[in-house]
Amino acid sequence: MKYGICPLGLVPLRKENDHKSELVSQLLYGDFFKIIDERKDWYKIRLQWDNYEGWITQHQAQLIEQEDYTSLQKESYLGSTHLIDFVQLPSQEIFPIPLGSDLRGLSLLGHSIEEQPKPLKADKAALVRTAYQYLHAPYLWGGKTPLGIDCSGLTQMVYKMHGIPLNRDASQQAQQGTTLSFIDESEPGDLAFFDNKEGEIIHVGILLQNHFILHAHGKVRIDRIDQTGIFNAEKQTHSHKLRLIKSML
Repeated sequence: MKYGICPLGLVPLRKENDHKSELVSQLLYGDFFKIIDERKDWYKIRLQWDNYEGWITQHQAQLIEQEDYTSLQKESYLGSTHLIDFVQLPSQEIFPIPLGSDLRGLSLLGHSIEEQPKPLKADKAALVRTAYQYLHAPYLWGGKTPLGIDCSGLTQMVYKMHGIPLNRDASQQAQQGTTLSFIDESEPGDLAFFDNKEGEIIHVGILLQNHFILHAHGKVRIDRIDQTGIFNAEKQTHSHKLRLIKSML
């Protein structure tokens, strides 16, 4: 088994080993993984954080030893907390990394950062404050940054920055946590899930105070939510049908 780490600010994770293949997710700086298959110039990887699988190009990965992988896994998560931070190479050159990048591998990569952040508290009020940093980010299928993000990428990244693992897709996240019966039982920071006509979970958002929700739909936006679902005031209709509410803490 081979192991690797993402040494760049952002790397696409694709469904197949082809640059034209669907973007299923992204690796942010410092994400580390197992390599479970190889094809020519590609690695099929399984991310440590959520066991999500996909293909990346080999030249966008840096190989590490199994001992390094295990050591990183044991460390408490530490992520970048600014929209953009800058990592410095031994050559004194710098490059940008996005919000939520994993800084546990800095020394392993031989990099440094000017301002070392402190771990964020794992409480719901802090989660909501972090969520607002993604407001107005454009929707991007498979995206995980303020420059482009999807609904489950948003919830996963907000929780990850507080050291709380969520799975990658909305349907997978819906299987985690504790189910609440009514919106009035929920607290800001809880997650609401929405389904389609076939009953499949297709959307997720972060609940705010006073029956509002922050979610990625066209962009990261704030809308009203009631027992029926998300109400879009611009269109005067419900855009998503509520399926269930979960507390992840």
